[in-house]
Amino acid sequence: MTSSAIPVTPALGAVIAALLLAAAATVAVGGIGRWRPILVAGLRGTVQLLAVALVIAYIVGSGVLIGLFLLLMLLVAAWTAGGRITAGRARWWAAVPLVAGVAPVAGLLLLTGAVPVTGLVLIPLIGQLIGGALTATALAGRRLADELAHRRGEVEAALALGLTDRDARMEIARPVAGTALVPALDQTRTVGTVTLPGAFVGMLLGGAGPVEAGIVQLFVLVGLLAVEAVAIVVVLELIARGVLEREPVRS
Repeated sequence: MTSSAIPVTPALGAVIAALLLAAAATVAVGGIGRWRPILVAGLRGTVQLLAVALVIAYIVGSGVLIGLFLLLMLLVAAWTAGGRITAGRARWWAAVPLVAGVAPVAGLLLLTGAVPVTGLVLIPLIGQLIGGALTATALAGRRLADELAHRRGEVEAALALGLTDRDARMEIARPVAGTALVPALDQTRTVGTVTLPGAFVGMLLGGAGPVEAGIVQLFVLVGLLAVEAVAIVVVLELIARGVLEREPVRS
């Protein structure tokens, strides 16, 4: 017996495998990329999800282990987001916008008791917030680094007019920083009419009522907006100060 509305059976596994093969074949036949990364991504995702499921089942009763697991998620997110912007040790600066965005929302949850302080609740909720901060940090960082590289002449002109390096960069970067928030805005605007996000669907499949699932999903969406907005503002500041910047191409 299972508590899920979708039973985990060999047939479901076969469908997943067929869809993965179909995606790889479509990419290859359509000439839009290589098929191998599709299969690798699918297999990697399978291994990682199974490993995470086993880890969560083991640590769910320990507050210390839950905290260490969330810290690991944050470090991986920082390494990934930073790598989209720069290389070397500088990529670890991506942890700053992640923490700045996630910590206040997570702290609000814990201090107000709005949700049960258990591993099965905190790990998925805070994990989604970390994932949103990762996306916003990477998108904003790449977009701003590219914009400053393409408009370097305008930055130098601003410097010639007497602006500091930070202010000159801000003149170029600030107007485009908000574009990194577009995916989260679109998801929030279209929820329920175009898309049914993961938290809502997951709770329904787990047996929760539609209203309960909707309220939890609303928290996730609004929380993501807050987290990503803060992360983008912090990334903008780091980029403007030259802390996070694209390494020059070596000839």
